Amino acid sequence: MKALNFYSSVYHGSILARKKTCTIRLGDKTDKYREGDIVLVTFGNRFEPRRELFQAVLDQVEVKPVSALSIRDIGGENPDMRRTEDVCAFLSKIYGRDITPDEVVTVIYFSEISD
Repeated sequence: MKALNFYSSVYHGSILARKKTCTIRLGDKTDKYREGDIVLVTFGNRFEPRRELFQAVLDQVEVKPVSALSIRDIGGENPDMRRTEDVCAFLSKIYGRDITPDEVVTVIYFSEISD
């Protein structure tokens, strides 16, 4: 099963509260994630134990430049963000390098699968 892992402690509370249903990943990830895929949503750092949170279905997977992100996309990633500049700054922290509005990202919407 594929995993949709979250590294940053920024996400922890919103994922546990089931408020986060979208993630923006740098680059074109359509070779890894496709609409309809079932994934395991996990939390933890690379090369460390990860916490299994829940299974989810990928509802929408869309590739676009950061400059084309909608308000829904931006708010789905982080409700405190409003503008593409906010997204660039946020992703720069996550990925450890400068991110520009021209860079391609993959927007992944997911829904928890409940028992």
